[in-house]
Amino acid sequence: MDRSDVTAFVALGANLGHAAQALRGALEALNETPGIRVVRASSLYRTAPIQSTGPDYVNAVAEVSTSLNAMALLDALQAIEHHAGRERPYRNAPRTLDLDLLLFGEARIDSPRLTVPHPRMRQRAFVLVPLAEIAPSQVSAAQSSAVADQAIEKL
Repeated sequence: MDRSDVTAFVALGANLGHAAQALRGALEALNETPGIRVVRASSLYRTAPIQSTGPDYVNAVAEVSTSLNAMALLDALQAIEHHAGRERPYRNAPRTLDLDLLLFGEARIDSPRLTVPHPRMRQRAFVLVPLAEIAPSQVSAAQSSAVADQAIEKL
C-alpha cells in the first residue's frame, strides 16, 4: 500500500440473476479499476431482503486499498453497478448488483451523494457478519449482538 492509499470497505449485494457470479464479477471489476486494489474479500452470505421483496440476497464485503478520493471511488462503484445492469426504479428495489461504500479510512463524510460511515451498516447482519470475517476490529461485540436475530447463512 502506498503512503497515499486509503483502506476502504465496500459492501456487495445482489438478488437478481446469478447473484454470486455478479459479486465475483464485481470483485474482478474493482481489482481492474485503476487506483483500486482488492486486498481481501469475505465469504459469500445469503440473507432475506430487508424492507423489500424478491429473492434472497447474496452479500459480501471487500477491503480495498485505493488512491482514489471517496467521490471518485463512489463513481467507480456506480460505474460497475451500471455495467452490471443496475437499475434504480424505487428505493430498496431488487438489484443485479449493489455496491455500497461503508468506510473510507477514518473519514466522516456527509454530503448529498455520500455518507461515510454508511448510515445503516451497523444495523445490518449482511454487512457486519462479512465485515467481521475480514476485519474483526471494525465490528464490536455489541454491534454483532444487535444484529444476532437477523438470519444470515454462509455459502
